[in-house]
Amino acid sequence: MPIEEALKTLLALVATYALSAIGGIAILIAGWLIAGWASRTTERVLGRVPRIDGTLVGFLASVVRYGVLALVGVAVLNQFGVQTASIIAIFGATGLAIGLALQGTLSHLAAGAMLLLFRPFTTGDLVQLGSHRGHVRELNMFTTHLDTLDNVRVILPNGKVWGDIIQNLSTNPRLRVAASCVVPWTQDLEKARAAVLKAAAETPGMAADAAPTVSVTVMDAAGATLRVEAWAEPAHADRATEALGWQIARAVDALRRDAAGRAA
Repeated sequence: MPIEEALKTLLALVATYALSAIGGIAILIAGWLIAGWASRTTERVLGRVPRIDGTLVGFLASVVRYGVLALVGVAVLNQFGVQTASIIAIFGATGLAIGLALQGTLSHLAAGAMLLLFRPFTTGDLVQLGSHRGHVRELNMFTTHLDTLDNVRVILPNGKVWGDIIQNLSTNPRLRVAASCVVPWTQDLEKARAAVLKAAAETPGMAADAAPTVSVTVMDAAGATLRVEAWAEPAHADRATEALGWQIARAVDALRRDAAGRAA
């Protein structure tokens, strides 16, 4: 009978593949549990390392999880008698082709991992990245986001950031700011020096524990060029530089007016 033959065939298939199916399901469940455990363990262990950023920790934990799941998939196929050597070779060739096609993107990914690992800057720092200067607002695996001093959001690929000079202006507690002025030979240089030093010390935003200095940088027919240097907090360095210039200009102008009044 056709029905009897079909039942025999079905029973033969069940007998042949039942153990393989049960073994495959067991491998799949165990592999899923092991992948979750390996991911959590990786995240917990790396999370204890202060130098490793949380973004990098999550990325590495995901890599471990999906790597284990890939091995589990191969083991399940092998359990059902599928020849996995050719499949692995195909996946390898496909991965190589994708890697060559996305080598620029992968370089940004590698650079992002290096930035997150060595942490030359963190979110909120004032940095100079190439020709771009601003505060770091976000750092992920592929891009770095800056808010410039003009309040413009600049998104830089990590490969460009890692491959260029990085200046972190927030690392040290103070930055040196400077401004210059020309004192004509008709004015008293000592009075001018005292006036610009006083003006620099009274400039808002300057560090109180570091006295400003003044030096002569150029001497020509117009007079002596004085360079005044002071110290300010990194977050206020640009405004402090502008304020210092105005303070010195007012001090020199006051000396000029005083000299003109005495001459009259």
